[in-house]
Amino acid sequence: MIKIDLHVHSKASKRPSQWVLQKLGCPESFTEPKRLYQIAKTRGMDLVTISDHNTISGALEIAHLPDAFISEEITAYFPEDRCKVHVLALNITERQHGDIQHIRENLYDLVQYLHQEAIVHVLAHPLYGINDRYSSDHFERLLLLFQHFELNGARDHLQNVYLKAILTSLQPADIERMSEKYRIRPLFEEPWKKHLTAGSDDHSGLTIAKSYTVIEDADNLETALRMIRMGKIRAVSSPSTPKTMAHNLYGIAWQFYRNKFNLGSHLNNDILMKYLDRVLSPESEEESKGFVAKLIGYWNANRRPKADNGTSKDLKRFILLESHSLIRENPEIMEYSGSPDEKWFGFVKEISARTMASFCNHLMNHLAGADVFDIFHTIGAGGGLYALLSPYFFAYSHFMRSRHFNQKIAQRFDRSGCPEHTVNIAHFTDTLYNVNGVAITLLQQVRTALKNHRKLTMITCAETKHQEDGIRNFNPIGSYDFPEYPELKLCYPPFLEMLDFCFEKRFTHIHSATPGPVGLAALGIARILKLPFSGTYHTQIPQYVGYLTQDSDLESLTWKYIIWYYDQMDTVYVSSQSSADELIGKGISKDKIRLFSRGTDTDLFHPAKRDSYLKRRYGIGNDIVSLLYVGRISKEKNLHLLAEAYRKLCRYTANVHLVVVGDGPYLEEMKASLKETPCTFTGYLSGEELATVYASCSFFVFPSTTDTFGNVILEAQASGIPVIVTDQGGPMENVISGRTGLVVRGNDEGDLLKAMIRLVSSPELVREMGKEARQFMESRSYEQAILKTFDMFLS
Repeated sequence: MIKIDLHVHSKASKRPSQWVLQKLGCPESFTEPKRLYQIAKTRGMDLVTISDHNTISGALEIAHLPDAFISEEITAYFPEDRCKVHVLALNITERQHGDIQHIRENLYDLVQYLHQEAIVHVLAHPLYGINDRYSSDHFERLLLLFQHFELNGARDHLQNVYLKAILTSLQPADIERMSEKYRIRPLFEEPWKKHLTAGSDDHSGLTIAKSYTVIEDADNLETALRMIRMGKIRAVSSPSTPKTMAHNLYGIAWQFYRNKFNLGSHLNNDILMKYLDRVLSPESEEESKGFVAKLIGYWNANRRPKADNGTSKDLKRFILLESHSLIRENPEIMEYSGSPDEKWFGFVKEISARTMASFCNHLMNHLAGADVFDIFHTIGAGGGLYALLSPYFFAYSHFMRSRHFNQKIAQRFDRSGCPEHTVNIAHFTDTLYNVNGVAITLLQQVRTALKNHRKLTMITCAETKHQEDGIRNFNPIGSYDFPEYPELKLCYPPFLEMLDFCFEKRFTHIHSATPGPVGLAALGIARILKLPFSGTYHTQIPQYVGYLTQDSDLESLTWKYIIWYYDQMDTVYVSSQSSADELIGKGISKDKIRLFSRGTDTDLFHPAKRDSYLKRRYGIGNDIVSLLYVGRISKEKNLHLLAEAYRKLCRYTANVHLVVVGDGPYLEEMKASLKETPCTFTGYLSGEELATVYASCSFFVFPSTTDTFGNVILEAQASGIPVIVTDQGGPMENVISGRTGLVVRGNDEGDLLKAMIRLVSSPELVREMGKEARQFMESRSYEQAILKTFDMFLS
């Protein structure tokens, strides 16, 4: 039995295709040919070859060694449109290499030559488009031109799955159809029967022999090549991940700088350099694992530079300090065990999290202090962090682009063995665990999706241990508290970890319910993974900022950010025409905006829940007219207007009682303002208790002018009670004015009082409106609304 890694690169491959390496000005490989040979042999390869891009100079350096032979990876082109492909040519001579370089511009001529010379050749990474011209038509032509196809170790495992599914299901009729379509006749017998080889496609020395070809019935090169030609081989493929590709890119960059600046002489003087060399270079010498290395590592780890408490504005220095600190805190990081890709990912993830948390805190401090110049300085540091993480961003984007192309190929061939491609939505939010209508709506969306077997995952970032199916909560890497506004808290999401999760879960759509830090993460992930990006405009944040700060300039600045954020989306979903008009008026294209319906739980909220609960629990008599408010208790809800109007209502009649359900920053102040009136504050209620309170009250009052929807309006009407809303915002669109409730002028205490007096004075009107309100809600079940919205992603 013979094992060969048929696709390995040495330092002779000099022209990098990845822009990350191009920016650094380094070649795409630094592996010395003799070192490559040693690694391959150490890892169990019986034969060794080097397949550099359009050169055999690296292979010639080891050609004299036992079990070595010369190969190359040829860059060839379809003459029709210059679409680029790569072909492995095995065991060639220097003369043949020269001929190949003269004819490789025309793929058809190249294939003809390889057959004439009886050179074993393999189509490398068949489902990977080297340039943007590669299409399904090109792949079909390649099926006619080649009999051997590679399972590439540097590509996504799904790429190999797609390839095997397509190749193993080919029939003579398929070949005949394609042959007639493209007027190409295969040069080999039984062209529907394809053979698979495997190679690592290693560029860094880190993955040599991770994928290889096994020839069972061979004991020398000549026999092995004959068996490969006959297809009597077995491909052993250890597919790559974005983490693998990024690890290799970091490895090539490190080897470049190590060589350029002679960093090898410093390895025993700095624990960080020693760690970098250990994880980013090919296998270290055995003696580096010994006692001396461990002693040096321990010594350096304990004499790290003095930290500056995370306040340094020098990004490079901060990263160095944190890297030393991380290694010192986790000495096991220097061990050789475990996947090197995962270990490096964990290291970069932790360092980037610490750096990003510090960066965000600096930025928020500068914003709070209006320190414009330091804001620009900090943003510049953020750009440096982006550059540091760019190998991961490139790798995930690269792999995702390949997946999109593979799906197109699979659709062309319609093979059952290919992975299923269905709508799978990642829904980002930073308010999932808040006590408000938006959070309740989001949780109901998750549960409805699970019940109806729809693929929806709610992604959030919060300091909570709450777990639920369909929800993925990431631990924050940091947070920012606003001293003046304790109800506000920003959690910083672990971006790299979120990106990896979204790639692994194979989401097809990214949806954001927030313009906050989690929403920014969603935007970044959508861009990197090249996925459709949409969002829901739930909350009028600029108006909230204006209420909280009383600063019109800050409100205006917030509007600019909100419009910029939602303008990045392909589609913006709004729950009311009022919100749509507002966004269009601010500059969002009307072509992006979609109005979606929302509903409520018409089984939970029902008039049948009405009983004597208010009397039993709070001592409110059954003959009392009870006014109800449910929601966040804060000034932006205009509760100060409600309090003032209610005080005047009490002077008009004593037969009333205000019930306030909820919690918030205005609670104590509102209690104080109403302490001389018949008023009950219940705190936060949910479930059956909340439904009973709704149904047992007389009517509902909602004075807010800043809500985009107001789910409580639906809950009240479903409970069979009329509502009072304002003519500003989304709630008014969920009321039939004069039939299921009353609409009053926004921010008008007098008009609000007039509406309350009207309902208090007209019990019959309240009953009639309550009946019609329930009928109005019968067709607004929450499940129907969610499924309808979900199906909008298919259109």
